[in-house]
Amino acid sequence: MKDAELNILIIDDERPARSDLKRILSRLNGVRVVGEAADGVAGVKLVKRLEPDIVLLDIQMPGLNGFQVLEKLAEEGIMPFIIFVTAYDEYAIKAFEVNAVDYLLKPVEEERLSEAVKRAREAIAQVKGHADVEALLRTLGQEQKRIALRVGESIVLVDSDDILYATISSGEVKVVTEEVEGIPNVRSLDELLGELGSDNFVRVHRAYIANIKKIYEIEPWFNGSYRVKMKDRKGPIVPLSRQRAKELRKRVKW
Repeated sequence: MKDAELNILIIDDERPARSDLKRILSRLNGVRVVGEAADGVAGVKLVKRLEPDIVLLDIQMPGLNGFQVLEKLAEEGIMPFIIFVTAYDEYAIKAFEVNAVDYLLKPVEEERLSEAVKRAREAIAQVKGHADVEALLRTLGQEQKRIALRVGESIVLVDSDDILYATISSGEVKVVTEEVEGIPNVRSLDELLGELGSDNFVRVHRAYIANIKKIYEIEPWFNGSYRVKMKDRKGPIVPLSRQRAKELRKRVKW
């Protein structure tokens, strides 16, 4: 069955960037660019008038930045599916906190934009139409905390439940899941723990945080310390210090 055509609006203050996006979109099936705006104020007006399914939204723009555009739309009770397209990577976590479908860095590759549009199409299908704020929250699963990770040149969004552990080395925090390892936008494990919450995560060592739900085995090591196997018998191993073992005992009753 042929996919229904999606209407896309581009809001970006750079003409070459808008041209690049339109060129890529012209090669994708099932999409149609219905308009473009060169600033946030004009963008809000166009969204209200055209009611697009998807908005490709820049962040740093004159008049209103990308996040202010979303605030204005939310005040009007309008919330299309948002794909951020920007030259700046430092806003990734905030972008996903406001329920963006994806976050693309310029220059945009056709494969990544196609993937983002596909993700938006799937989200739209779930709500069977335009998303209001509450529907968007449900669709994108924001009841579960999500963390943006830098993996190479990409930004990857992972569910907190999928995290096995996090560690810090030479001042850099690394998050590990079964599928990916990446760098979150935090400066310390304490800051990351604050982002994740303490319900499922615990400090097991001065340099490690572990997901309690992913612990498979705890085995004695030396000098009162332990080793914790994550996920399964063949999963990664993280240290459990003697000082931190007491807290973990309380949490998992061992």
